[in-house]
Amino acid sequence: MVEAIGATLPGASWKRCRTYDAANLMARTPKSAWGWVKALLHSVYDQPDAAAVHAQFDRVLDTLSEKLLTVAEHLDAARPDVLAFTAFPKAIWRQIWSNNPQERLNREIRRRTDVVGIFPDRDALIRLVGHVLAEQHDEWTEMRRYIGLDILAKNRPHLINTPPETNQEVTVPAITA
Repeated sequence: MVEAIGATLPGASWKRCRTYDAANLMARTPKSAWGWVKALLHSVYDQPDAAAVHAQFDRVLDTLSEKLLTVAEHLDAARPDVLAFTAFPKAIWRQIWSNNPQERLNREIRRRTDVVGIFPDRDALIRLVGHVLAEQHDEWTEMRRYIGLDILAKNRPHLINTPPETNQEVTVPAITA
């Protein structure tokens, strides 16, 4: 999936939800150590800036390496996914380190399609899902903003040149602190 995202949206970053990262980590952790391993992991997210997050992540790895080597190795391999949020402004970390909005949207689509049950054809399904997505878009643009306009304005997309064989420009987010 990461390769598909990179091929479709060059320059886009990939970030797994921190809840799923923690669940994967706990699957490799002995149950007796869950409490303190979770506390260590949460200490990474409680840091004031990106440098402190990375430093705390290193300290967590050192601590885990002494007692739970396989857990430390798994966490170290997941480093780019776990810490991807630090490339963005701190003001939006809470919005991007979880995929809860996407899960809520998927749940709403599931709820609406379960009511119908059986669709007469693919076009009927596309119309219903398209309607749900349009409703969500309207809510996010007109009512409740998930990420404020001031933050979006600071991180306005800029154009970069793609390889000559594509002969097109791609928009990617500009990262500012």
